[in-house]
Parts: sequence; structure tokens; C-alpha cells
Amino acid sequence: MNTLKGKKAVFCTLGCKLNFAETSAIQQQMEAAGAIIAHKGDCADICIVNTCSVTEVAESKCRQAISKLRRKNPGAMIIVTGCYAQLRPERIAALEGVDLVVGTKQKGEIINLIMNFSNNEVNKTEQQITEPFFPACACGERTRFFLKVQDGCDYFCTYCTIPFARGRSRNGSIASLVKQAENVARQGGKEIVLTGVNIGDFGKTTGEKFIDLIRALDEIEGIQRYRISSIEPNLLTEEIIRFCSQSRAFMPHFHIPLQSGSDEVLRLMHRRYDTTFFSEKIAEVRHYIPDAFIGVDVIAGMRGETDELFADALNFMDSLPVSQYHVFSYSERPGTKALNIPNAVTPEKKHQRTQQILNLSNNKLHTHYNIYIGQTRPVLLEKNSTSSHNQRLMSGFTDNYIRVDVLLPTGSEQVKANNIVQVRLGDWNESKDALIGEIIN
Repeated sequence: MNTLKGKKAVFCTLGCKLNFAETSAIQQQMEAAGAIIAHKGDCADICIVNTCSVTEVAESKCRQAISKLRRKNPGAMIIVTGCYAQLRPERIAALEGVDLVVGTKQKGEIINLIMNFSNNEVNKTEQQITEPFFPACACGERTRFFLKVQDGCDYFCTYCTIPFARGRSRNGSIASLVKQAENVARQGGKEIVLTGVNIGDFGKTTGEKFIDLIRALDEIEGIQRYRISSIEPNLLTEEIIRFCSQSRAFMPHFHIPLQSGSDEVLRLMHRRYDTTFFSEKIAEVRHYIPDAFIGVDVIAGMRGETDELFADALNFMDSLPVSQYHVFSYSERPGTKALNIPNAVTPEKKHQRTQQILNLSNNKLHTHYNIYIGQTRPVLLEKNSTSSHNQRLMSGFTDNYIRVDVLLPTGSEQVKANNIVQVRLGDWNESKDALIGEIIN
């Protein structure tokens, strides 16, 4: 029965790729129940906000998004879900216009919760601590698909609230994930990004292993590219790296969180490795896959990070042959053990340290791109754009994650998004955020 028939729905997602995948899965559920997606300018009947709580800034953006949706859609039912909803339900419920707060662990029941709430059968906040695995595989408006393979985390790093927001590590079965990937292939999808909170921990629910999952996925015909989203260095085994170096479809691309280049700060964070281990892991990736793009997460301004420890960390990060740093300014999170660590870093120093890491990252990224100027690499075309000279362009990424603006010659209207073409990489574009490329043949 189409319980939401004719209702116009709008969706707002903040945070990680996992949230985007889950929002798209919720959207599919809503459409199956009869809802229709509101077009730009329409006044929606239902607004769903999928929130993030990784920093204070992220929470502020969530509140701003809710306020904006309320103004643009007067009278709409506003449902807020995601990590912020799980961790601070009372605060969100108190916001003007919010009708229903659904925790991360109740996302799979969101249609029933909407209907029951309309019938006054549930409270405003639904936060039951059950931990089913909510499957999600979706593309949304993107070319690449995001396949959720795992959820939750058992690590409890001192700065992080994710285990409280997402629960313990759990996953779908290899068989179920293969079926979802096969469905992507039937839809014509070419690239899948494997997402989760701690995907290397895959198997806690089913007794399976991550290496067996990627082996099974690699055999699916039609999927030409897989990328592994963030994977902990202690869970990125040599076996996984070696398999990716020889696989048919897993791209030379890794995203590995470091969080700090100081052993003392890593100890304060309760991370499960030291800088020596991390350095050896990067060297292992470079040994098997020399042209890999390696993105690395770091946190600037953790409690206890003195000037000397940060200087050591920056020197270590400079020494690593990685491609890019993704830097986050440390944010005080209620309920975390990090709040017990003395010597808080001032906001001014956090900002300065963040900028220093960003400068280092920019140098690393340019070095990575410059290596491949003049080479020919496969590029998955994603979207159209127009240069300042009105020449048709399509942007996309190489196998090793170089962003390319591909020049399309006159009469190339048959070249479409979601196709992989061979591209000769040229110099940087005007904004210095991508290389210019030309299609070969």
C-alpha cells in the first residue's frame, strides 16, 4: 500500500559518504511508499535531514539546515535523523519546526515511524538501542555508487563519539552485498565506493572477512571500478594491498586515517598503532602499488598536543609519500574521554596548525598530480562543465584519483557521462584544482 502517496519530500544530507548512501536508501523507501521528490521551488510536505555530529561546526550546520528547510517549507513535517539525532535528541527535538527525531539505529524503520507519528502512536524522539544493519547502496545525483558494507565501531578513540552514535561494529553478509553490487551493474553503474564507519572491521556480524568481500565483489561483471573508503591502518593488511594491486577492478586508491604524526598524541587518542607502523604501512602500499593515491586524515589541536609535539607531527607528515591530507580541527565532544586530557589547545593555535597542514597537503597533492602530466590514464566521465572559452568539458577522475577536466572536441556530443575513456593528461586548469586532459581516439 502506498502510505505516502502524493506527498512531496525533500532530503538534506550532511557529513560522510555513509550518510549520503543511507539518505538515498531512505529516499528509495519513501518513493516505494508513494512519496514523490519535490522539485526546486516546490513546497515539500516532508523534509528529512540526515545529520552529522563529528564536530561543533557540523552540528551548527545541521541546525542551520533545519532552520532553512522550515522557512522554505512552511507546514512541512520535519524529520531529523543521523548521528546528531542519536547523540543529542532532546536538543534537536526542542528546535522550532522539528516533528520527529530518529536515531541512527532506527533509520530502517523511518517509514513506519512517520506513519505512526502521524497517528500519535510514537513519541517525538525514537532512540531505541537496537543495532540492526541498515543496508544502503545508492547513487543519488552522483555517477559513482556508494555501497554500505559495515556500520558502527568498537574502537572508542578518546576524541570520538561515533561508537555512541552508531553503535557496535556490524555488517551485511557477503552474499547480500554481492547482490546489491550486481543490481548496480544492472543499472549501468561503473564505479562503487565501499563505505562504512570502520570497514576493515567487516565480519563481526557474519564471521566473514573483508578480504573475502572484496574478492567476491571483484568478480562481478559490469562493475569496472571499486574504491575503498577510509580503512584503519592496522586493518589494511598486506593481503588486502597485494590483492588490490592485482585485482581487475579495485583502483589504486586508499584513504588511511593517521590522526596525528606524534606517538604521544596517538597514545592520548587511544589509536592502535604508532608512527613507525604507519610509515611502514604507507611504504607497503607504495611497494605494491607505486602510483596509488593515498589520502590521509589528521586532527589538528588535540588536547595535549603541545607546540613541540605538533612540530614533530608535522615533520613526520612531511616525510610520508602520501597524496593528500584531510585535516580536521579538534572539537570538544561531550561524553568523550579526551575531555579529561589536560592542556587544551587554543582556537587560534588550532587554526594555525590546520592551515600549516593544509599547506603541506596542497604541496603533496600538486606533487602527486605533476608526476602524471603527459601520461595517458583511464577517466570515468562524471559531469559536464564549461570553460571560460566556452569549450565543452567533462570532469572526472583517473583510476588513481586525479581530477581531470576533459576537453571534448567539436562533434563529440556522443561522449556521455558514466563512460570510461583514455585521456592524455596535460597541465593544470586555471583554478589549479584539476588537470586538463584530451581524449585519445
